[in-house]
Amino acid sequence: MQTTQELYTYEILTKEQPDLIQKAAECLARTFIGVDVSGKWVQEPMVGQLNIAYDDFYNFTKEYLDSTVEQGYCAVAQDIHHNVVGVLAGDTNAPEIIGEDIFEGSFYDMNVILRVLEDVDKRFMEDYKKRNGKDLEDGELLHLFMLGVIAEHDRHEIIQQLGNRLIAKATAQGLNGVLGEATNMKSLRVMEKYHNMKKYKDLQGNYIVHKYEDNSKLNGIPANIADGTYIIIREL
Repeated sequence: MQTTQELYTYEILTKEQPDLIQKAAECLARTFIGVDVSGKWVQEPMVGQLNIAYDDFYNFTKEYLDSTVEQGYCAVAQDIHHNVVGVLAGDTNAPEIIGEDIFEGSFYDMNVILRVLEDVDKRFMEDYKKRNGKDLEDGELLHLFMLGVIAEHDRHEIIQQLGNRLIAKATAQGLNGVLGEATNMKSLRVMEKYHNMKKYKDLQGNYIVHKYEDNSKLNGIPANIADGTYIIIREL
């Protein structure tokens, strides 16, 4: 039987690979909007409650990758046919809090997700400032922003391999830690198991979480699938 290393190859994208960047954006968009993988439906729970089309989300994802790929924190897995079957994309920018709706037209519902992420990010950065006596700055943390895997086999192994590459690079470059927003139970479990990331507690000992049951747009998400978006972190 082939090993995972033989089934898939891994690399960190550069701006000189526009075709791979496009394939990576397609992989991420498919997993967020929803795709059948070996009879299992893979979808971001928040997206499942909202009116968001594939084309709009693909454009959003492609713009994100184009704007951050030079930082060197987008890793992809390809199968033997050179299909991109897994992507973990991040950046070293401090989270930006815009505080207002920025998406319009058919992509308007993306503002719901934006507000969830800004809610937890803002609380994290406020707590960070209290702990450290200064604002979080660009280049301090690796922010893991998007994860998507459409491979039929060894999905968790792919997540482990992708994350290992990005975390090793962040460590080598002297970053202080790895930050993420876990939007569902499954992503939380795999990041805990394979990358030692934990739910972040503020100075009062409380998890920083946006509870879906308190959100009128997202309270239809079954609690056994996801109960909220949590800040997760790992120190390096």
